Amino acid sequence: MPEPADDDVVLPLPPNAPRVRPNRFTRWIGRSVLRLGGWRMVGRFPDIPKLVLIGAPHSSNWDGVWGFAAKAALGLDIKILGKDSLFKVPLLGWVLRRMGVIPVDRSAAHGVVEQAAAMIRGADQFWYGLAPEGTRKPVERWKTGFWKIAKAAQVPVLPAYFHYPDKVIGIGEPFQLGDDMHADIERIRAWYRPWQGRHHGTP
Repeated sequence: MPEPADDDVVLPLPPNAPRVRPNRFTRWIGRSVLRLGGWRMVGRFPDIPKLVLIGAPHSSNWDGVWGFAAKAALGLDIKILGKDSLFKVPLLGWVLRRMGVIPVDRSAAHGVVEQAAAMIRGADQFWYGLAPEGTRKPVERWKTGFWKIAKAAQVPVLPAYFHYPDKVIGIGEPFQLGDDMHADIERIRAWYRPWQGRHHGTP
């Protein structure tokens, strides 16, 4: 059975969702940030141990504030890849690891996609998150990395959105990928069309 939600700000987590070590204070901070900002979550998390979670529209640094607040409030363990050079700064590396960021070697011969897919395949539970637009600026095309990672790891894509007019972070149903990358991405982008970012509209 899913855990009960702490309040009306966040969603309950199903049993197979990866979790961080319980920390009431951190969860309280996350819920307080969302509540003070007027934000809430809607939808339902799937009971899936491994997936790629994408967040869009990404149009503002505030997306990160609300996203990390939701992550903390939920106690959800979502991994995000970051440049390995950032982790060479001791304090910054510690903070990034605490936030769920893991180092990746972008110069490696097998590439970021394979590194991420290997991490997912090798874990019992692993939710990997990224912004498919790859930038806060409006883009005509999404980057394809999220599809390639999910396909290589053989996991579904879970869409999450920021809808600023209603201050909602929404969770959709997982997308099962086919063999046509461009068709899959267009299908996912079409699902995102109703949602509006802070500085521009649908992705």
